[in-house]
Amino acid sequence: MRNDTEFHVAVMAGDGIGPEVMAPCLDLLNAVSTRVGGFSCRFEAVEAGAGYYVQHGTALSEENLKRAASADAILLGAAGLPDIRYPDGREIAPQIDIRIALDLFAGVRPVRSIPGLAGPLSDPRAQSLDFVLVRESTEGLFASMGKTRIVDDATAYDTMEITRTGSERLFDFSFELARRRKALGSPGMLTCVDKANVFGGFAFFRKIFYERAEKFPEIDARAAYVDATALNMVRNPWAFDVMATENMFGDILSDLGAGLMGGMGVAPSADIGAKHAVFQPCHGTAPDIMGTGKANPTAMFLSAAMMLDWLGERHSEAKAVEAGRLLQGAVEAAYAPGDLRPCELGGTSGLKDITARVAEALAKA
Repeated sequence: MRNDTEFHVAVMAGDGIGPEVMAPCLDLLNAVSTRVGGFSCRFEAVEAGAGYYVQHGTALSEENLKRAASADAILLGAAGLPDIRYPDGREIAPQIDIRIALDLFAGVRPVRSIPGLAGPLSDPRAQSLDFVLVRESTEGLFASMGKTRIVDDATAYDTMEITRTGSERLFDFSFELARRRKALGSPGMLTCVDKANVFGGFAFFRKIFYERAEKFPEIDARAAYVDATALNMVRNPWAFDVMATENMFGDILSDLGAGLMGGMGVAPSADIGAKHAVFQPCHGTAPDIMGTGKANPTAMFLSAAMMLDWLGERHSEAKAVEAGRLLQGAVEAAYAPGDLRPCELGGTSGLKDITARVAEALAKA
């Protein structure tokens, strides 16, 4: 009698193209779990987002947050719409609410080239990028969110917060990631990205980085200023392995990394804490193409592959890790011939075309 592991996954389809890219993603997750065996996913729909806010006056109810938190992982499509905002003008962003409520301190943004889908750089080395940016997601400049102080309508203050606790757990997570990647053939290097030459808070950040580095002598620990890092992410991005940085810097650099891959439509992400994790594509809800069939599900599929890998590692379920790599490989195999090009990159491949090719590659894997 089989006794497979069942993972409870809270599914937040969200707004705009979120539900459109989520539906085929769940089909692929079922297909890959069946293919590999040893585990299965039980999906529970949890409502959140701009549409939910219009109906209920909140983007994410306490009840739905509890339901999501009780799951083994959270899979999110996209949430928020530009025309639906809070009274103070802020966008609806339940993904940020979840990040804060569940203390998801590590924003993981892989930058991995997809064979057959050329990025903006012409250097051949840019066609085989494989590095990861880890963004601290609970403090930094974002700690001021909702706490801005405006004095006499003349001066606005947003305060950056960097704590020892927040920095230590960020660096430990990043060093562990670099260690795991090294075991799989990566260089085993971690770069702390900061502005320690100007701000005392970042000098403190860098000091803690080198303190934590002593626990990981097998990892090459380096530090770099954020402006130089932005330059080098364009000039020689193949030189990076794992990067760890503050919240605002990570927000900006992660979009640059997505651009190196070919855009937000192919960029996956995860927000990970000590007990919980959310996996979602980097792109937004794209209401301008909602319902047209032009939505690109690639980032959604790759985010789901990240989820399987995390679940497998967290629960010591090797079959889930295998399934994650199989799904990622199917995405890469679908693009490898070079004739699959998403609409936002000037091609004609939409939701159905991309899904069909990935499903076909998965069946052949």
